[in-house]
Amino acid sequence: MAPRPAWKGYLKLSLVTCAVELTNVVSHAEKVSFRILNRETGNPVKRIYIDAETGKPLDDGDEIKGYEVDKGEFVHIEEDEIDAVAIESSNMMSLDGFVDKASIQQIYLDTPYYLAPADKVSEDAFAVIREAMAAKKKAGLARIVLYRRERPVVIEPLGKGMVLTTLRYNNIVRQPDTVFDDIKAVKTDREMIDLAEHIIEKKATRFDPSEFEDKYDEALLELIRAKKAGKKAPKARTAEKPSNVVNLFDALKKSLAADNDAVKETKASRKKAPAAKTKRKSA
Repeated sequence: MAPRPAWKGYLKLSLVTCAVELTNVVSHAEKVSFRILNRETGNPVKRIYIDAETGKPLDDGDEIKGYEVDKGEFVHIEEDEIDAVAIESSNMMSLDGFVDKASIQQIYLDTPYYLAPADKVSEDAFAVIREAMAAKKKAGLARIVLYRRERPVVIEPLGKGMVLTTLRYNNIVRQPDTVFDDIKAVKTDREMIDLAEHIIEKKATRFDPSEFEDKYDEALLELIRAKKAGKKAPKARTAEKPSNVVNLFDALKKSLAADNDAVKETKASRKKAPAAKTKRKSA
């Protein structure tokens, strides 16, 4: 079953327009989640709105959104009034500028979405925009109203579709110097840096997201299985607190030696492993 689109509207490049839809990249279906229960009865509980002054619970439909314009004075806003608020980017993403994706600092990148044509009629125009950006190796800047907020976005080709990433506004991003300015300048030793570089070279690998696994989620499932079986909760397996490094140079040398031993063991185990039999193809 295809995932439900998070947004439907149009993508526009000058006078070229096509219908598009956004789909969430991330799924939380497999994530361990908990319900809140009544400790005495074991029954699930539900949240209800309580009047802050009278303490009485509200009936369904009695609640309304309010914006505080003065202390204790609110403007009442109905849900349908909010839904009726619309600007151009509510249903139209205009590609107003193009940049190198690498020029966007990582701290401004927020949430990714898949962008695809919404119907057969739009596939040609969508493909033209996608291929033109791919040829120029550029990403497009636009705006979109998503979840009742206008957000700047960057759009780039991805296979047969595109990926849209929402961007954070500059006024909400804490700049690096507000954190890093307190870090004191340190004079580093070239030989120690060389050792660290060797360690990095030994650990060089390739990015393979299929190798990632949520070990904390698995630990939660282990806890749940133990509780269900009437057993004690598993012991915590936190990392040991590292000892104070007295000699950084010695620590780097030991790290490099340990990595070399690990590489030798891996190569030795591969040599001992029986070779896989392959079937010959008939001529």
